[in-house]
Amino acid sequence: MDETLISTINKLQDALAPLGGGSASPVDLPQITVVGSQSSGKSSVLENIVGRDFLPRGTGIVTRRPLILQLINRRSTPGSDKNSLIKLDGENNQEEWGEFLHLPGKKFYNFDEIRNEIVAETDRKTGKNAGISPVPINLRIYSPHVLTLTLVDLPGLTKVPVGDQPKDIEKQIKDMLLKFISKPNAIILSVNAANTDLANSDGLKLAREVDPEGSRTIGVLTKVDLMDRGTDVIDILAGRVIPLRYGYVPVINRGQKDIEQRKTIRSALEDEKVFFANHPSYASKSHYCGTPYLAKKLNSILLHHIKATLPEIKMRIETALKKYQQELSALGPEIVDSPSSIVLSVITSFCKDYTSILDGESKDISSNELSGGARISFVFHEVFKNGVNALDPFDQIKDADIRTIMYNSSGAKPSLFVGTQAFEVLVKQQITRFQDPVLRCVNLIFDELVRILSQILSHPQYARYPALKEKVSQVFIVYLKERLIPTNDFVVDIIKSEENYINTAHPDLLKGSQAMSMVEDKLHPNKNVQVDPKTGKPLSTSKNPVTVTVDENKNGGFFGGFFSSKNKKRLAAMEAPPSTLRASGSMTERETLETEVIKLLIQSYFNITKKNVADIIPKAIMLKLINKSKDDIQKILLEKLYGGNDVGDLIKENELTVQRRKECLKMVEVLKNANEIVSSV
Repeated sequence: MDETLISTINKLQDALAPLGGGSASPVDLPQITVVGSQSSGKSSVLENIVGRDFLPRGTGIVTRRPLILQLINRRSTPGSDKNSLIKLDGENNQEEWGEFLHLPGKKFYNFDEIRNEIVAETDRKTGKNAGISPVPINLRIYSPHVLTLTLVDLPGLTKVPVGDQPKDIEKQIKDMLLKFISKPNAIILSVNAANTDLANSDGLKLAREVDPEGSRTIGVLTKVDLMDRGTDVIDILAGRVIPLRYGYVPVINRGQKDIEQRKTIRSALEDEKVFFANHPSYASKSHYCGTPYLAKKLNSILLHHIKATLPEIKMRIETALKKYQQELSALGPEIVDSPSSIVLSVITSFCKDYTSILDGESKDISSNELSGGARISFVFHEVFKNGVNALDPFDQIKDADIRTIMYNSSGAKPSLFVGTQAFEVLVKQQITRFQDPVLRCVNLIFDELVRILSQILSHPQYARYPALKEKVSQVFIVYLKERLIPTNDFVVDIIKSEENYINTAHPDLLKGSQAMSMVEDKLHPNKNVQVDPKTGKPLSTSKNPVTVTVDENKNGGFFGGFFSSKNKKRLAAMEAPPSTLRASGSMTERETLETEVIKLLIQSYFNITKKNVADIIPKAIMLKLINKSKDDIQKILLEKLYGGNDVGDLIKENELTVQRRKECLKMVEVLKNANEIVSSV
């Protein structure tokens, strides 16, 4: 069962390999990532675990791509044909071989050839100028001498560029390493030289950046045999220096002289065993030291980690697969239909989306903000209504204007009572002011309809055909602009109809007698005013019309300013009036009364008109612009787009869409394969 779990992860790594590794994969697999400086002995540790020489060696950066190393324990086959065994390096190779994922079916029995292929495959991806790449090489080694285990060998940390290496090579390598080891499911194998200060270890420093508590880091101490006499790593092993959850394992690698003399790793492992068994500091703990123990410990850690994370891995694969399948569905299949049928399909979808968004039936209803028809309702009932209510007739009508109009509307005969004509002239002037907010409302609704257009066309299905998308947008906006003309004419006519007939018999209009009583009460507050118990409005205290006594000898009033001279000779000369006559002098009580009455009546009628306008204009805009566009847009789009000579040009797919479809197809294929693998466990 245990080997099945590791085998499952190996298969997943192979399945996900086409995604390039690093941050490209949507699934975070449990894996042991190996980090360390170039001089830490990282490669030697891996070769000791495998038991064979197979990694590139040399100066500068040797590992320039991650190497996913899958070790498969293959038990010796009894009764093998001894004559078929190939002798290499003095060792039996028939039961040990390597396979590369990029060379399926080819077995490498010669481990020198494995090394050469790693170098060649690295150069194929990065060139020979010491560049690096995060795309891993997958190598599987079958051997009866290994424990089933998966390790990711990462480039060694470097400080100074060598030869033609890029100047920022240190940052490039560090960034790549961080992408691998920062994943929560990555176990970090930090390789450190025991004969240097552990606090200055590059591998451990990097590990602590992403795992400051050391909860998923295991330390390896190399070059233990090269430490000064009398010194050891007991304090480090006991966790008294820099503690790690999985602790440290000391190992001994072959020296440079051993490598040059072709000392086999198996021989070196025997020497390692003897060293720890006979060393005074390590003898009592020798079974916790050395490469075999390290391999067993890594195997155990990996198994435990896989068991803990497999349910989450299954869920992540299923979630990612569903996501990419949905995106692929939205992008649509490659074009196989006729151009006309595609255009027809897009027009139908657009019209359906437009209607559903206006009616609040869209499947993409947002809980974060108002959209579509809701925004139009807000314009009608908040923006427009408040704009209409903000109009005040008396920020333009002054008392002097009212006096002038009263006298002008009386003609040659002085008026005995408040004139209806003066009231109508003033009200009409104010009703004209409704045209500005009404036309502004039409423009705001136009903007909202264009906003809905943008909302619809932002959907991926329209991005697929950029030329068609642009044409739909262009035709729609031109149509809306054309609809603005009859809509504006209609709403202006509504205001003109209000202006052309002042309904003084409107049931909500304040009656003249009521206005008189209210003004009388205002001018003579001590006078008792009766209130109609039904309407709550003030009643006249007399059944007779209100009369105002005017002292004609007083020099107040409209004409007082011109004829107030006491020079009788000037008065007798009867000078002609000036070319421009304006109201002057203080108002008589009668003028004050009539002015206040007209103001009350204007305010009353203006409020009635406000209600009418606030109610009828949204209805008019709905009729002439919104519903008309819903009814006409499919016909308009068909006329402009369908069946023309340029239909083929309209459905040329966006290059980004083509590329994204390929990426999604690749992801779906890879994730389906991965899903089948984990479903079998």
